[in-house]
Amino acid sequence: MTVFACAGCGAVLTVPVSQVALPVHAHQVYGNGYPLGTLMEPGTFAVDPARHGPASLQGAGGTVALAPGDVHGAVLVLGLDGFCCGLDGRDGPNMNCARCGRPVATRVDDCSLWQATWLDPTAVRRIDDAAPARIADWATLIAQRPGTPPALPNGHWEPMWTAAVAASLAHLVAASGGAPVTVPDGLVAATFRRALERLLPPGPGAKTLAVAGPNLPAVADILLVPQHPQTGAAWSPQDGQVAVPIAFDVWAVLAAQRDRRPVPGAGLPPGEVYHDDPPPPELYRFSPDGRVFLATLAGLPELRQPWLRAIYDKVRENPYRALF
Repeated sequence: MTVFACAGCGAVLTVPVSQVALPVHAHQVYGNGYPLGTLMEPGTFAVDPARHGPASLQGAGGTVALAPGDVHGAVLVLGLDGFCCGLDGRDGPNMNCARCGRPVATRVDDCSLWQATWLDPTAVRRIDDAAPARIADWATLIAQRPGTPPALPNGHWEPMWTAAVAASLAHLVAASGGAPVTVPDGLVAATFRRALERLLPPGPGAKTLAVAGPNLPAVADILLVPQHPQTGAAWSPQDGQVAVPIAFDVWAVLAAQRDRRPVPGAGLPPGEVYHDDPPPPELYRFSPDGRVFLATLAGLPELRQPWLRAIYDKVRENPYRALF
C-alpha cells in the first residue's frame, strides 16, 4: 500500500491506496453540463506519466489521480478556480496542505469531467510499505468483476464505453494495415462497425475481428483482448495472433455476450436474459470519443505510416463527421 505526503512538511495527505492502471477515460470531456462519476475506485490511485491531468498541472508528468474521498489533510481553496457547475482546475492547484499551506493538488468535479483529485508530483512524496501489491489473476477478475453495462437508464451509452472503444478503435485501425475489418454482430458491431466503415476503405482482403481472452479462444485475424485493470497489460494470445486491447470492464461485457451468458442491462442481450430484469432501454447510435481516438492514435508508432497519418488528419479536422 501507498500513502502520499506533503513534500514540504511531511504531513500525510491520503489514506493507504494501491496503484492501478490509469483509466482510459481519465481525460475524457463528455457532453455539456453532463455530470460524470468518480474516476478512481476508492482505495486506488493511478499515475499519468504524460503531461496530462488538469490544465494547471499539464507541465509536469506523473500527476497522481485519486478518488476525492481518499484525500485528507488538504483543504480546498475557493476563488482560485474557473467553473461551470463545479471545479475544473483551470486556474491552478486549488488544494493546499492543511499543515503548511503548500499547494499540493487540484480537485476536479465540474460537469462533463470525471471527478478526481490530482496530486502535483512536485509537491508530494510517495511512501510505499514493504509489502508488494497483490495482482489479481485473470480468473479472479472474471469471477469478481462483471464489467460495466453500456446502457444508462435513459438509453444513452455509458461515457466510459465511448472512451474505451475509441482507444481500442485507434489500435484496431493501426493493426488493420489499412485493410477493411469485418466484425461480429451484437455489441461489437454496435460500437465498432460504423466507425471502421468510415475510416477504412472497402474492398477485398478484409481482416476479421473476434473477442478473445482467458478461456475464450477465437480464430480471427485480429483479437479484441482485455487490459488488466491493475497493471494495464493486455492479455496475450498464445499463438501469436494480433491482439488489440480494450478496457477490462468493457471486454467483460463483450465476452459475456459472445459466451451467451446473460448480461442484465447490456442493451443488446444474448439469446437468454434474466426474466426478472426489466428490458434494456433502446440505445442511441454509438459515438466513440473523437478526442480519445486521436490521443491514442498519436501515441502509436504506426502513425509514421502515411496511410495512417492521413486517417489521423481526417479525424482531427472533424472528429464526428470522420467517424460517422
